[in-house]
Amino acid sequence: MIYFDNGATSFPKPAQVGTAIMAALAAPASPGRSGHAPAMAAGRTIHRARKALAKLFGLKENGRICFGPNITWALNLALMGLSLEKGQHVLSGSLEHNSTARPLAKLKAEKGLDWEIVPARQGQLWAEDFAKLIRPETKLVVLNHASNVSGALAPARAIKKAIGQVPLLLDTAQTAGSVDLDEAGSWVDLLAFTGHKGLLGPTGTGGLWVGPNINLRPCLVGGSGSRSESLEHPDFLPDALEAGTANTHGLAGLAAGVEYILQVGRESIRAHELSLTQDFLKEIIKIDELTLLGPGPGQSERVATVSINLKGWSSSDLAGALERDYGILTRAGLHCAPLSHQALGTFPGGSVRFSFGPFNKPEEIKIGVKALKSLARQKG
Repeated sequence: MIYFDNGATSFPKPAQVGTAIMAALAAPASPGRSGHAPAMAAGRTIHRARKALAKLFGLKENGRICFGPNITWALNLALMGLSLEKGQHVLSGSLEHNSTARPLAKLKAEKGLDWEIVPARQGQLWAEDFAKLIRPETKLVVLNHASNVSGALAPARAIKKAIGQVPLLLDTAQTAGSVDLDEAGSWVDLLAFTGHKGLLGPTGTGGLWVGPNINLRPCLVGGSGSRSESLEHPDFLPDALEAGTANTHGLAGLAAGVEYILQVGRESIRAHELSLTQDFLKEIIKIDELTLLGPGPGQSERVATVSINLKGWSSSDLAGALERDYGILTRAGLHCAPLSHQALGTFPGGSVRFSFGPFNKPEEIKIGVKALKSLARQKG
């Protein structure tokens, strides 16, 4: 098997991730719910995950990192928790995932939110396009840090500078763990992340970092392990946004994944993934029957995600042939991002996505290129 679907979930995981998960599962503990030693140890495990993420993202404090089951939860929490109302204006890029597009569409339909989409130009977003659309009633800018379809990396820092005091909600599903997010607390207002992709943790983990200038209304209340004497839910972070028992074993795995990144070096992972991507791009653009979406070879403003179409093949048939004949796992279709495919001109057919990770090897890239050349000839 050759795994080129890291944009969906990273594989394999570092060995220490599984070890940490099993150790946490073996402990009789519920963090924050008891005072005995195993429960206290579970609480320290969750703190370890917060501490590792704060170091990776360059955050001065870790208590504003709020954990949940995934980045979809985090994005919904941010958008619903801001209590956006009719007449208020929100900007997003045209390369958004449904994890933001659907909540925004819901707020538009039910609350009368004025949601405006900033179109991509040549598959890229530009800071000046956001600046031109800012109004006095603009309450938020939502930005997918990197397209999960084309791999195009948005100029997030430049966009934040262009929009000034308007809060920025950054979706880092495709960038956390490899792309530079150092000192994120100085330029991002809300940072949503998922554990199971570039952070190399398990599924069922994710969260939201909430900047000190942001107040969110909890969308879920209940047990928190603190202020149990009151029927009012705690109003301080992270407890205010973490109702219910935490996924201790999952967060143990996430902590181990992030610690692995810190040990190996995010820059090293980024360099490796970009090297694989550039090797792949340089060869596949020689295939006449192939259409590439997004940045081409030599362009560094991207992540290790490449989407293509091949003449004569539907995306589903091509992905099926890659798996059946070559053992190559990719992802076909619309990738939960119809806005991106509309912007890129590939709606509704979609594309085939190759997404590389830190454990892919150059030899696998060569096999992938060879497979595409062979399949192109079959329909040529």
